[in-house]
Amino acid sequence: MSAYTLKNLMETKDMAAEQGFGEAMSARFAYGELGCEQLGFSLQELRPNVEAPFGHTHNQAEEVYVVLSGSGRVRLDDDVRELKPLDALRVAPQVMRAFAAGPEGLRYLVFSARREGDANMQPEPWT
Repeated sequence: MSAYTLKNLMETKDMAAEQGFGEAMSARFAYGELGCEQLGFSLQELRPNVEAPFGHTHNQAEEVYVVLSGSGRVRLDDDVRELKPLDALRVAPQVMRAFAAGPEGLRYLVFSARREGDANMQPEPWT
């Protein structure tokens, strides 16, 4: 494997569209196409005024979310916090997290250690 990989994130596969969530969001899990062995990494975007159709927890993976543009809010278990550009949010594995976009949408990067099969999906986190 090469010592480095350069890839435009918009050229990676949109897994949200592939899973039927394309009207609400996009999710580009670029770690595979970048050849990451230990780092989990994705670019995600919620369309304007959309609440994510699911939240999730992890068994082991701590995550960091960095807001690139737009605004919105995040549900962290029973707490809801506002988000704005350049906010960085660390979330412990067991905390349920779910995102909702404001009127401009919400675009963010996600970083974590790679842990295949570690996510636990939570349907309808905003109801």
